[in-house]
Amino acid sequence: MPISFSMPSLKLAHLSDLHLDMSRESDASASSLVKALTAQEVDHVVVTGDLTHRGAHAEFQRFREHFAPWLETGRLTFIPGNHDRPGEDVGSGFMEGRKVHTVETAGLFLVCVDSTGEHNRNYFHSHGELTEGVVDEVDRALEGAPKEALVAVLLHHHVMPLPLESFPEWIATKCGLPHASELALGSRLLERVGGRADLVLHGHRHIPSEADLGTPGERALRVYNSGSSTDLGRFRVFNHMAGRLVGEPAWCQASQAVKPRTAVHNVRPALQYLVGQLGMALF
Repeated sequence: MPISFSMPSLKLAHLSDLHLDMSRESDASASSLVKALTAQEVDHVVVTGDLTHRGAHAEFQRFREHFAPWLETGRLTFIPGNHDRPGEDVGSGFMEGRKVHTVETAGLFLVCVDSTGEHNRNYFHSHGELTEGVVDEVDRALEGAPKEALVAVLLHHHVMPLPLESFPEWIATKCGLPHASELALGSRLLERVGGRADLVLHGHRHIPSEADLGTPGERALRVYNSGSSTDLGRFRVFNHMAGRLVGEPAWCQASQAVKPRTAVHNVRPALQYLVGQLGMALF
């Protein structure tokens, strides 16, 4: 469909890695993001995993309370990340047990992919899982994408190699552990969606990145990592019209001052996990 200047331009916001816990700082960060989404008059919001920090139902409920304006109007789509799987495993219910499903709304066709696995129940096993069967499901899902809709594939884990972000990741990688590795079939997924999707949106890595993969078919393909929206205090907004991006995505800054999390934010739940495992082993 050709673009007409009489058509309305729609806004898609991409958030990820909120890591909401029950602290006042977490609430302040989420509230600030929601205010910015409202000010931007965003039409649809996607959150690509790690909504919660410990996989707790109480944390997910806090997410629902903050993002109620979009949830209640069907304008928010989210998928699980590895931090949503430990503890009470709230993330296992995000997609009703499905590995792939589609959402069609507001000029969008979203292919949602659960890249977590049962190994993510272990707090220390953060890498993702992508099988040939799931890639095939994504392939079939794209067959139903209308030409007049912007097509985006959503998953939590990264599909391309990205730089290490911390010393513990460097240690794990040197030891041959896959914690910081991209999805093993990430490149295969990109081959299958190339020319049929406009965007691949993900999170997991807390430093944002982007890649332009050119035009392998009818549609140009670009990959965006949002980074941690709460840590950054900002998110990307994509303008789109008649199934095509309009201009370059823009960062929207939230009003809350950015307060990067310290290592304690990850150490505490890690210790809690170890204590829990020790308790089960002893009793």
